[in-house]
Amino acid sequence: MASVSIPDNTTALLLDIEGTTTPITFVKDILFPYIKDHLEEYLSAHWEEDECKQDVHLLKKQVEEDLRLHRACAQHSLDQSGHTDEEKAIREVVDNVLWQMASDRKSTALKQLQGHMWRAAYAAGRIKGEVYQDVVPSIRRWRRQGLKVYIYSSGSVEAQKLLFGYSVEGDVLDLFDGHFDTNIGTKVESKSYVRIAERMGCPPEEIMFLTDVTREAKAAEDAGMNVAVVVRPGNMELTEEERSHYNLITTFSQLEVMGSA
Repeated sequence: MASVSIPDNTTALLLDIEGTTTPITFVKDILFPYIKDHLEEYLSAHWEEDECKQDVHLLKKQVEEDLRLHRACAQHSLDQSGHTDEEKAIREVVDNVLWQMASDRKSTALKQLQGHMWRAAYAAGRIKGEVYQDVVPSIRRWRRQGLKVYIYSSGSVEAQKLLFGYSVEGDVLDLFDGHFDTNIGTKVESKSYVRIAERMGCPPEEIMFLTDVTREAKAAEDAGMNVAVVVRPGNMELTEEERSHYNLITTFSQLEVMGSA
């Protein structure tokens, strides 16, 4: 696959994580199964702590909002009050979280709890964040060329920082100028990318977004950003129309700043 030029007016790169910097298999085969396998144990150990209480409170608010908006939700309520025994209350939270994960929900409440569980796992050395071999050298090169680099992922900012802070390449958090998650908006809405550009303090036209998901690429494009779609092993197959429409790369090393090749 040929190299792709980063437009010369670009001042920042915005990177997706799953399927872009990091194999999809890391999230699907390591991070998510870790939550499922250790959720009940984690809740039991931390149930009386303020952070865990806040996580459960947020999950309960999510259920209330789902009911109010007539959205599908787990078929029970979350109750952390004294009216129910702790074991039953924990079981209800476990059922809710597993239901959300099975439904591929991206709720902030779910992501927050997952982030706190992953933090404990990374700190204990149970998990190391995977990044493709081309990622760190390429980002270092872009930064030397004066570009800023940001992350935008459906995983919480905390989960993002854990992945790059405890990565197979060591702590590489210094490579990034900022992090965005779904608190700024969903990744398939163009408004989210407009807000990100505002936060960065530069027009969308000066930002290049890298993602493996064409719906996200379209939303960023609609907001005025330049985009490249990342084609990695295990990523979703693209249609012929998508292949002809988007700039495609299989490795970050194919991206070159205009005039500096």
